[in-house]
Amino acid sequence: RHSFNTAISSVMELMNALAKIETTDVLSRSVRQEVLQNVALLLSPIVPHICQALWTELNPNSHILDASWPIADKAAMVQDEVELVLQVNGKLRGSMVLPKQMPKESIEQLAIAQPCITKFLVDGQTVRKIIVVPNKLVNIVIG
Repeated sequence: RHSFNTAISSVMELMNALAKIETTDVLSRSVRQEVLQNVALLLSPIVPHICQALWTELNPNSHILDASWPIADKAAMVQDEVELVLQVNGKLRGSMVLPKQMPKESIEQLAIAQPCITKFLVDGQTVRKIIVVPNKLVNIVIG
């Protein structure tokens, strides 16, 4: 579904991610410049006057209407890693980032070794079952 609020929400997520980049090296500045240019282009149909003013600051002596629409790089959108939520008895206890194609047995071993999980394996508590939902979560049932 395409609507203004989802477009604005996506741009806000992008800007929040951009704000987390704290380095000031040449590559970071280049990435920051490209992101801001693309945000101005993407928002220009919604708020054209503000975006033209931003565009002029980013690209002096050019007009936003002369710029081409951004092209998505599909290869850059493929994620090699995934963040798995770690649960103990259905309650959120932490998370871990792993390669996307990791075998289930390896995921189980790494999950049990996480400090946020090991602290619940005390006083004779044993792992009764490990539920792995691929690319989403690991739930460790103890008792």
